[in-house]
Amino acid sequence: MSEILLIDDDSAIRQPVGGALRAKGHQVSLASDGAEALALLHGRVFDVVITDVRLPKVDGWTILRRVRSDSPSTDIVFITAFGSISDAVAAMKEQAFDYLAKPFEPDALVMLVARLAERRRLIAELEATRNQLRALSSAPRLIGRSPAIVRAQELIQLVARHDSAVLLTGESGTGKDLAAHAIHETSRRRDKPFVAVNCAAFPDALLEAELFGHHQGSGALGDREGRLRAAHEGTLFLDEIGEMTLSAQAKLLRVLQDGMFEPIGSDQSIKVDVRLISATTQDLKKAITEGRFREDLYYRIKVLEVQLPPLRERRPDLPLLVDEIMHQLAGDGVEPPPISPPAWAVLRGYPWPGNVRELKHALEHARVLAGDGEIDVVHLPPDLRGRTVITPQAAGKLRPLGEAVREFEREYLIWALRHTLGSRVRAAALLGISRKGLWEKLKSHAILDRDFTDGVQHEEEREE
Repeated sequence: MSEILLIDDDSAIRQPVGGALRAKGHQVSLASDGAEALALLHGRVFDVVITDVRLPKVDGWTILRRVRSDSPSTDIVFITAFGSISDAVAAMKEQAFDYLAKPFEPDALVMLVARLAERRRLIAELEATRNQLRALSSAPRLIGRSPAIVRAQELIQLVARHDSAVLLTGESGTGKDLAAHAIHETSRRRDKPFVAVNCAAFPDALLEAELFGHHQGSGALGDREGRLRAAHEGTLFLDEIGEMTLSAQAKLLRVLQDGMFEPIGSDQSIKVDVRLISATTQDLKKAITEGRFREDLYYRIKVLEVQLPPLRERRPDLPLLVDEIMHQLAGDGVEPPPISPPAWAVLRGYPWPGNVRELKHALEHARVLAGDGEIDVVHLPPDLRGRTVITPQAAGKLRPLGEAVREFEREYLIWALRHTLGSRVRAAALLGISRKGLWEKLKSHAILDRDFTDGVQHEEEREE
């Protein structure tokens, strides 16, 4: 709960609003004028200061500047009966968090305080994440503490102790290359070569030459060693192995059976000692039934299997991943720009179909647009900014148009409030309606604070 200072010379506002905040568990101090407020502020730090603009003895602007000087982390909210656009703009320039014009319902201020508490929680979470990352090893790793990624990390540690072939499975962008590096770096072969080949990156005719090498006179200008021989005594990582031709599969099978192969254009067998790690986004069993993948090779490459979870199944890891990526983009010794709470809310609400790879691209995009400043919602890629939470109904049953429109409106209002981290001022502007209009719609749809400020947090707590 928050420690709040409420300053207003009108007891008809001060007392009921203070009571409403206390009913939610907040510690509330009341002041009836600016001088009394300054006395309470002396040597004391509040989480939130809510102040009228026009006060006896000392005005709200002086209070704001005093708080900004003595306690930069304190959130400040202005309330006034003399509201105007110029006052709102001036308040934001002075770094007030929000602006409420009288008359307002006490519940509106209660919801605003709850949103500020969530904002402070997010900032603290990001800071804790940075501290946690500093303690991690610099070796290649899959970052996270969610149950799904912890299981994968534990399995990686287990399979690294053996020399058996490993198959890494999972959606594109889940970090299969990092998992392969982690297995190699914690294996007995860590001081030997790690050689990676993306089987989807080479035309059919070139993949075999890239893997097995070629001999002069086979249509090539000279001898080529090949990646398999380069990985001798180390690890060979074959990414997207499902794209390998049947001819190359047959040659790889022989390597796994007896450690022998012949370069293209040569009849001389070469013996190698490699540990094979393969990765795929395909359903290899389906590829076997379609005649695109050898069944005998499948069981050879899948002695051990590690499945990498998609990002949507490891949402508690998002702060760790964001902080790690931002520091990678910033470079050594450079502090990355902060991410605003509204932008962070968008990142947390997005399903990330492209997984960690898409997250990295989105953050790189945002950092370029933000320059050296704070990353805000406007800097994120359009796919993230424009995505709504509305999805087609799974059931095929049509409903009355009015019912469907009302459901859409309710979900869209919730999306707008999540998009702005619960700010009614910003949500109303985003929706193109007045604050009064937004307030009436929220009451009409019975939308509560928990509908748009805490859903993601509860979901993560259930996962943990």
